[in-house]
Amino acid sequence: MSRSYRKTPVFGNTSAESDKPGRTKDHRRYRHYYKDMIRHENYDDIEPPNFKEEPWGWPKDGRHYWHDATEKDMRK
Repeated sequence: MSRSYRKTPVFGNTSAESDKPGRTKDHRRYRHYYKDMIRHENYDDIEPPNFKEEPWGWPKDGRHYWHDATEKDMRK
């Protein structure tokens, strides 16, 4: 991929390739929560928790903008 470059200099805080394992785990918890709620028919008064509000437990540990990124850093 000789022409594959990042468009914006946003990088993960660690060397992990992606957040997929963390997203998968959170979405599974979310689906189980809703299945349980529907099974017990309590879905009128209960507000679902926001599982995405703390991505710091995910493998990439958040993201940051790197202002001084070089051309080498922008390559994928």
